[in-house]
Amino acid sequence: MMERREVISVKNVVTRFGKKVVHDGINLHVNEGEIYGLLGPSGCGKSTLMREIIMLEKFHSGSIELLGQRLEKIRRREAQALRLQWGVLFQSNALFTSLTVAENIALALHEYTDLSASAIKDIVAFKIDIVGLKQQDGTLYPSEISGGMKKKAALARALVMDPKILFLDEPTSGLDPISAREFDTLIVKLRDLLNLSVVMVSHDLTSIHNTLDRMAVIDEKKIVAEGPLEEIKKIKSPFIERFFDEGLR
Repeated sequence: MMERREVISVKNVVTRFGKKVVHDGINLHVNEGEIYGLLGPSGCGKSTLMREIIMLEKFHSGSIELLGQRLEKIRRREAQALRLQWGVLFQSNALFTSLTVAENIALALHEYTDLSASAIKDIVAFKIDIVGLKQQDGTLYPSEISGGMKKKAALARALVMDPKILFLDEPTSGLDPISAREFDTLIVKLRDLLNLSVVMVSHDLTSIHNTLDRMAVIDEKKIVAEGPLEEIKKIKSPFIERFFDEGLR
């Protein structure tokens, strides 16, 4: 079996906010085409690490390589080009309330491409369709749609530039159990359909079980386990047992 290339490599990353150390030598890697989870208790720095990978936060020392680019050495123009190769679904969805769903999805196409209005309309219609929304949903404002539809709209926006990597921050947060499981299925389907690599921060143990190929578990400022779920559950550690057993028996 051919070994998949690494699309993200994090080596010895240290993160500090003042005197507080959040990460103390984080090491992990994400392979092309996999759905990878960043897990751990509240406050362990999962979302902070994701924000460092997408260049929204700075780390104190160490190295992060993304799609072959070293982030600590990257120039502004290279960073801008790199940002167009990933999409992000934030926990809050971050939709602009004054724009319709279709207008939210189209934003990056207007800003970063010279495509015609007709081409943009066709791309937006395709993205609406692949996330499971109806075309008429594109005419509605965020205040007029459900929480689950907002997640899908934000996901369509994250996918509009055909990214290589999709970042998801607590994607099932705020969804009812049925909608959450439907969203899990959608993420796996899109990974396969679009040949995406996916990095997901999650507390949802059912979602972790349903979607992740591999994962890193953060505790006490370090990665305490990395690998597929079945391998991690075999680790003899009180923390690992507490974290997984109750939700995944």
